[in-house]
Amino acid sequence: MDLHGFLKALARRWLTVAVCLVLAVGAALAVTNLSTPVYAASTQLFVATRSGEDTVQLSQGQTFSQARVQSYAAIVSTRQVTGPVVRELRLRTTPEELASQITAEAPLNTVLINITVQDPDPKRAAEIANAVAACFSAVVERLETPKPMGPGRKPGTPPEPVSPVSLGVTQHAIAPSDPVSPRPLINLAAGVLAGLLLGAGFVALRETLDTTFKTSQALGELTGLPGLGAIPYDKGAPAQPLITAAVHSKRAEAFRKLRTNLQFAQIDDRPRIIMVTSSLPGEGKTNTSVNLALSLAEAGVSTCLVDADLRRPCVAKTFGLVQDAGLTTVLIGQARVEEVMQQTSNRLAVLASGAMPPNPTELLASARMSEVLDELTSTYEVVIVDTAPLLPVADTIGLAPLAQGTLLVVRASKTNHDQVRTAVEALDRVGGRVLGTVFNMTVPPKGDRYGMYGAYGELPAPRLSAQQKEAGVADLAAEK
Repeated sequence: MDLHGFLKALARRWLTVAVCLVLAVGAALAVTNLSTPVYAASTQLFVATRSGEDTVQLSQGQTFSQARVQSYAAIVSTRQVTGPVVRELRLRTTPEELASQITAEAPLNTVLINITVQDPDPKRAAEIANAVAACFSAVVERLETPKPMGPGRKPGTPPEPVSPVSLGVTQHAIAPSDPVSPRPLINLAAGVLAGLLLGAGFVALRETLDTTFKTSQALGELTGLPGLGAIPYDKGAPAQPLITAAVHSKRAEAFRKLRTNLQFAQIDDRPRIIMVTSSLPGEGKTNTSVNLALSLAEAGVSTCLVDADLRRPCVAKTFGLVQDAGLTTVLIGQARVEEVMQQTSNRLAVLASGAMPPNPTELLASARMSEVLDELTSTYEVVIVDTAPLLPVADTIGLAPLAQGTLLVVRASKTNHDQVRTAVEALDRVGGRVLGTVFNMTVPPKGDRYGMYGAYGELPAPRLSAQQKEAGVADLAAEK
């Protein structure tokens, strides 16, 4: 999937992205509202050396302090510091739990130690920080103090040893006014980012797992067959399946394009018996057969439409014709073709399916079926045969060698790659000649990509001249 395809997938599945975004933002707001506010109080210590009689000693003391200050920072959260603080402030916690609330850092090339304490109570956070600083200073100075030589000292011996370093507080902790956690804006931004990433991930996953066809180009790349037509989805088609109900609609124009492409697809060897089928039921093969036959008849081509779907026939019902007598009646020898043929227009005749037989596969693959098709081609210029789907039953496989060409109807966003590939391979195995594909129920493009299509969609009312308008007014007055 390239970037363009991914962006189109995002636009097509925008609802998924919106749902993920709403859920992520809602989760971020819930976490923000349910989280207990945490306050942070900070104090700062300065590490200094006690000896400093000249410049050399001061420099050595500075180097000594910088070398030791990193080690001092690691002592802040030890039990030697937290234990006395818990007892001094009478905190309802353990030294280990208090240590998890304390962080200490020593900036490089400095002799400073920053101590930060986090607590739900801002006042208590400041008290703990100041107590930790005082206790920590005492612990460090005690650790740095050399051990005395012994209890008995003679006169003139050196005094008691002292710590070479001292820690002073440069900044006392005060009760903070604003919490450091939760952070509503950061949480909201994180929720928005997480929602977008989650939505994009879901879309990418669905597009990867979804092997149905979204474009006629993808269908052509898989099958290697020409796309002869793309029929847009029309929500009014179930109620009015025939294009004669809206002769200037986009759907009707799409069938006319299919008719034209079909006429020019095989100029040298133009087929006269065209079978229309699909991989599975519900892809619109009957609708395609009916309206293709109507568009051919509209162009002045003498056309016969044969309902060869002997399991679920729908052609007669679509036209409102009699279904009981038709193809099966002719195949079993109870009637001749001209006796059961029904006329719908000047150039379109319909041969209904007839009674449902117990052996449709054998009937359609019989020699008598070949004779019936030959008889029809001697009378009509084009014979459109509506058949059963390829994958569920074997009826169409037996009929395919008798046809001179096959149209494979593929429904957008429903038929997957494996189903189409299997259908094409099944036709190839029996020597069926596949003329091309019809991409059915496509999503019509938003807006108008090819100019003001609406100006061509419906014929405008004729403009009347001034004399015609005056004559019309006079006629209306005379009628009154």
